[in-house]
Amino acid sequence: MTEPCSGETCVTCSDEAIPVRVVRLLGDGLAEVETEAGPEEVSVALVEARAGDVVLVHAKEAIAVVPYGGEDVEFRDGARGEHRAGDGES
Repeated sequence: MTEPCSGETCVTCSDEAIPVRVVRLLGDGLAEVETEAGPEEVSVALVEARAGDVVLVHAKEAIAVVPYGGEDVEFRDGARGEHRAGDGES
């Protein structure tokens, strides 16, 4: 797992769901995701996520997959990332 939080908030203890991109599935309902602070391991047991999907994470649990609609996703630090067609779609 990752190190304890060192900033004001993190994927683990923030009070909001944070959009992150799934880098790879690890098995046992876990995935490596890319956050603004670097890679983290989170649970994707509640959603049907695939590599490339953008998921909303709260308390290290993915709670939703952001549906692809061609729109950009705005990340917490203000960066934008396109939710690409074909990445994680069935």
